[in-house]
Amino acid sequence: MLAGFFKHVEHEEEVEPMIGSGAGIVQRDFTVLLEKEHPGFVEARGQLARFAELVKSPASYHTYRITPLSLWNAAASGLTAEEVIEMLRFISRSDIPTKVITDIRMWVTRYGSLVLRRSEHEPETLWLECQPEHAYLLERLEQESSLAELHLQRLESHRLVLPAGYRGILKQELTRLGYPVTDEVGYHLGQPLSFRMRSTLDNGLSLSLRPYQREGVAAFAGFENNTGESGVLVLPCGAGKTVIGLAVMERFQCETLILTSNVTSVQQWISEILDKTTLSKENVGEYSGGQKQVRPVTVSTYQILTHRVSKGEGFKHMGLFNQRDWGLIIYDEVHLLPAPVFRATADIQATRRLGLTATLVREDGCECDVFSLIGPKRYEVPWRELEQSGYIAEVQCCEIRVAMSRVLRDYYLNAGEREKFRIAAENPRKIEWLRMLMKRHVGRQILIIGQYLDQLRSVALQLNVPLITGSLPQEERGKLFEAFRRGDIQVLAVSKVANFAVDLPDASVALQISGSYGSRQEEAQRLGRILRPKSDGSQAYFYTLVSEDTREQDFAMRRQLFLIEQGYEYIITFDHEDGCDDAIVTAGKLEVSP
Repeated sequence: MLAGFFKHVEHEEEVEPMIGSGAGIVQRDFTVLLEKEHPGFVEARGQLARFAELVKSPASYHTYRITPLSLWNAAASGLTAEEVIEMLRFISRSDIPTKVITDIRMWVTRYGSLVLRRSEHEPETLWLECQPEHAYLLERLEQESSLAELHLQRLESHRLVLPAGYRGILKQELTRLGYPVTDEVGYHLGQPLSFRMRSTLDNGLSLSLRPYQREGVAAFAGFENNTGESGVLVLPCGAGKTVIGLAVMERFQCETLILTSNVTSVQQWISEILDKTTLSKENVGEYSGGQKQVRPVTVSTYQILTHRVSKGEGFKHMGLFNQRDWGLIIYDEVHLLPAPVFRATADIQATRRLGLTATLVREDGCECDVFSLIGPKRYEVPWRELEQSGYIAEVQCCEIRVAMSRVLRDYYLNAGEREKFRIAAENPRKIEWLRMLMKRHVGRQILIIGQYLDQLRSVALQLNVPLITGSLPQEERGKLFEAFRRGDIQVLAVSKVANFAVDLPDASVALQISGSYGSRQEEAQRLGRILRPKSDGSQAYFYTLVSEDTREQDFAMRRQLFLIEQGYEYIITFDHEDGCDDAIVTAGKLEVSP
């Protein structure tokens, strides 16, 4: 990633004044160690979250890494290099290496050093420009073999020309090379569609945007600085990202294609559109495995777009991108965007693109593609900030380290590395913990969430609870979800099909029994199932059951990184083989008597 132009020059170390809380240590490799017990930890963590990412979270020090991409997203949100450096000075207890300061200035300055504009005379031609004094940048680009097929031609010393069809590919490649381009080409209007959001819903409740929702719409639309109309809004589950999407649609008044993660989410989007806007059923279509309706507002899934009969065939539904004159495309759960949709997105750069997500984390390392093809992060609200304001539920997180029987431990020690993870994940003792936790939270809406279907079937059978997996027909899934919402079902077991975009507002306890190795995005999405504010204002609980001293425990530490970065802390509770029945939940903490 970011190959080509990163050639760091060694400098003599200069002394920077030591200023600030002293909660951290800034290192030459662009990592920042943050002392958890320092009184300035919380404030420093909030500062770092604006331009760095958490990579480790052991007991004493959290490790953050500053990357070009984290700095470019910070620059897109309005931070300057000097503001970033001042934050580091505030955080650091020692001198900041000069190399770090120099490279931060270099990386932040690179954001916007190249600008893409439409030719004043030829609509199908684009100009790639820089300041005249930086003409050497274009000379370097002309020598890049990866850009040879884009037909870049020198027009002036500070300007190259290229066909408009290469707009997306150029942006993607320039980001990879370390020079993210500012796209000022603009967007076509799309087919007009007149509608408005309702002020009063059918149930008599009033509808108005929350302050942060209005700020998100303004950030995307570019009200303040005349930029925007493509990019990503990052907000936690339960914060009303769908409502923000509807408000953006109202702002641009055009036909819209909405892509999301599953059919359940498709139906929820359609329900929200019909409930909260003046659009009629005739204007809203579902494009899925069951229906192929292409209407002024069409909601589809990533899965149907990437469906093909065999590996050698094309994606026959990808033509949906061109079936109407879309003026806006909304990518819900944009962190799940599959590679084929990235390629299609590269070809439709003239259409406004809105990404919605709870986390920009991608386990496949394609964050740069989201940045270049959907757009930079335009707006983000810290999860705990919304919790403190009452917009999402307060959550207590607890990791329970479950003991293994001697027989299972011996089997585990003699297994292969990959097999070890599954053996630990399917530890039968976890079912006893489920029984105890269900008893302690009786009367609440409880989700049991897992990765392995055999384990989930066993749990559903032994605990006599309904189970939703990918093999369950969509109609039956919908009935079970609705029964859970009504309170007719109080405990529901779900596979990873419920990780994303399932609206279960009264779920207040999540019991995670297994997961996808070290997936940070999955941990965030699963916690998101219980983030809706509760009608009685009560706290929510997120339990993760992991087998003690196993690979599952190691992966759990990685899974938790994103949520720890957001300010959540996991209470660690240790199991004793004879103590499960004596476990007590008090004041939101799980305590086990030996």
